[in-house]
Amino acid sequence: MNLADLTIFTEPQQGASYDELLAVARRAESLGFGAFFRSDHYLSMGDGDGMPGPTDAWVTLGAIARETTSIRLGTLVTSATFRLPGPLAISVAQVDQMSGGRVELGLGAGWYTEEHEAYGIPFPDLGERFDRLEEQFDVITGLWSTPVGERFDHDGPLYPISGSPALPKPVQDPIPVIVGGGGKKRTPALAARHATEFNTPFMPLDLFVEQRDRVREACNEIDRDPDELTYSAALVVCVGVDESDFAARAAAIGREPDDLRENGAAGTPDELRATVERWHEAGAERIHLQVLDLADLDHLDLIAATLA
Repeated sequence: MNLADLTIFTEPQQGASYDELLAVARRAESLGFGAFFRSDHYLSMGDGDGMPGPTDAWVTLGAIARETTSIRLGTLVTSATFRLPGPLAISVAQVDQMSGGRVELGLGAGWYTEEHEAYGIPFPDLGERFDRLEEQFDVITGLWSTPVGERFDHDGPLYPISGSPALPKPVQDPIPVIVGGGGKKRTPALAARHATEFNTPFMPLDLFVEQRDRVREACNEIDRDPDELTYSAALVVCVGVDESDFAARAAAIGREPDDLRENGAAGTPDELRATVERWHEAGAERIHLQVLDLADLDHLDLIAATLA
């Protein structure tokens, strides 16, 4: 696995300005990482105050698109509860144009109750959220794939559409779509229908393998080649040049070294290499490395030097 198969994945709701995110994206690009991704959240989690406050995922990525040239940009994942599918299709297509065709859309059902309450966003039960997610994929991909000059209609119960010009068009045809999660039935079926990439976020290796196999079986059930999908994992990354350096970085993000080693890609450079290789051998063709201290750009340098 090379750096082009690795994403620097950020969680700015924990406390990051646009300028800090731009600095991370530029450093990741200069080091040769394949992508810069961010979460789509409006409220910090845990004990942090989230200062200076949230930044919007697609506003941020549009701006970063104009300040970078080669690194891919995306969300892991955009919440279907935050935006209507028509306007979201417009936003993502526009950012794809602004980036010259470097965007990827990860889309999920939404899960964080408190952020919805904090910003007045309706939060239906899980079944309805997944219904909305499924229909959003139908609408978004339908809008993008409608030929120029034709109209798009959709008679779904949640997002009916009539006579849409289905504009603007993205540069990429199609924009890569990421589906992720641990659901045993609806999630694999949704991935088989729509995904370019299937992602397991912060799961143990054995569960990654089980979920990947479910997605492959769901592809077979609809006569889609399961090898058309990329299978990926998201892991917290934390590495130090030696044990004391690793412990200091773990403390800076409020995590225990043993927990990071067990559940993430962490430790010394040798340990990081071994973990990434183990996941790659198990079938993870791409790894999204979750970087939690966005002020520590030297950490990115060390990760790149270790895995290049």
